[in-house]
Amino acid sequence: MSEPTDADNDLAQTSRRRFLRGGAAIGGAALAGGLLGSGDALAAEGDNLPPNVPEWMKVPGDPMGSQPYGTPSPFEKNVVKNISKNLPQYLSASGRTPLQDLEGIITPNGLFYERHHGGVPTIDPAQHRLMLHGLVDRPVVFTMEDIRRFPSQSRIHFLECSGNPVYKKPYGKTASDLVGLLSCAEWTGVSLKLVLQEAGLQPGAKWVVAEGADAAALTRSIPIEKCLDDAMLVYSQNGERLRPQQGYPLRLLLPGFEGNMNVKWLRRLHVTTEPAYSREETSKYTDLMPDGSAREFTFYMEAKSIITRPSGGQRLAAKGFHEITGIAWSGHGKIRQVDVSVDGGENWQQAQLQKPILTRALTRFRLPWRWDGSPAVIQSRAIDETGYVQPTLAELLAVRGDNSFYHNNAIWPWHVAADGEVTNAANA
Repeated sequence: MSEPTDADNDLAQTSRRRFLRGGAAIGGAALAGGLLGSGDALAAEGDNLPPNVPEWMKVPGDPMGSQPYGTPSPFEKNVVKNISKNLPQYLSASGRTPLQDLEGIITPNGLFYERHHGGVPTIDPAQHRLMLHGLVDRPVVFTMEDIRRFPSQSRIHFLECSGNPVYKKPYGKTASDLVGLLSCAEWTGVSLKLVLQEAGLQPGAKWVVAEGADAAALTRSIPIEKCLDDAMLVYSQNGERLRPQQGYPLRLLLPGFEGNMNVKWLRRLHVTTEPAYSREETSKYTDLMPDGSAREFTFYMEAKSIITRPSGGQRLAAKGFHEITGIAWSGHGKIRQVDVSVDGGENWQQAQLQKPILTRALTRFRLPWRWDGSPAVIQSRAIDETGYVQPTLAELLAVRGDNSFYHNNAIWPWHVAADGEVTNAANA
């Protein structure tokens, strides 16, 4: 990806200076007004506000060891996974990441999205094995200790369910409702290429069929080209061992490929000449087209973005400066640019991309915005390093129709009402 030009840097710095000047004027006026109105007025709003001494300064806090495994503040108790209360059953179901409540690009392990097909198994790592067989010179059964003896690597990548979101209404209210089947983490494990080379690939090896150890025995076929590129056998996430919901003790990671292919609780790799044509790549995870045909093996997640603040379910408290921020990602590589519109797509401004900008990882974008209090429609579009531009929903529907369930990477607009309430503009 090319480095920002001097003009880009000047624009970003000018926007930031303008934002800070406006914010300082607003904040300074409010602060001065409050102080000149006397401390009694502030104290009346709450005994813990200045100039009073707050209650938490008057007694010692919790001692060391009160939380052997740290947990969030009780004041953040509402930042949890978004799990529908109307599902017919919860063994084959999903839970969404609260994207609108997060910062940066890394998803905490406890908020990482989930998708299960047969519940979450409890697996003893000492009894777990990975069998590698088929078109290899040396079929082998690995223990977890064997896997961890290989040279390790750590990389940051996103995972996204291909049904994130579907094409048909009703569309979600919040960013989590819409595209919450998306998360990003630092993954640690070993190169699948290295493990396959250790076993010795035979001529004719074109596919690797991966099977999970869950009750569904979820099975997906992986092209050998991907297996020999950036695929990983992962045992840790964000510095700790995988959570059971994320495939403990071992999962497959295929950066940029649809989430279902990143098989969790990995127990078997079968090297073959043909794909398995399993349930998850025939009756499911294929894209039904308007003429009744279906696209199969549509592995890659295309370039996509979403504004997370302000977004559905939030409210702007006052006119003036606000920061528009969100995330962008692409299964084909790095994000090159994110444009933001505050007038329903009539005009676009280039947002600032927060570093690091990594391949097949979330990228945070930001744009200072002065809201004048009138209704507005805000939206973002991502452009990846291949030059691909995120389409509108209308453009996607014109090509794919609304029979398809997967791979909806459309631009998603938010409507900001005069009272500051933010809602999904596509539901209007």
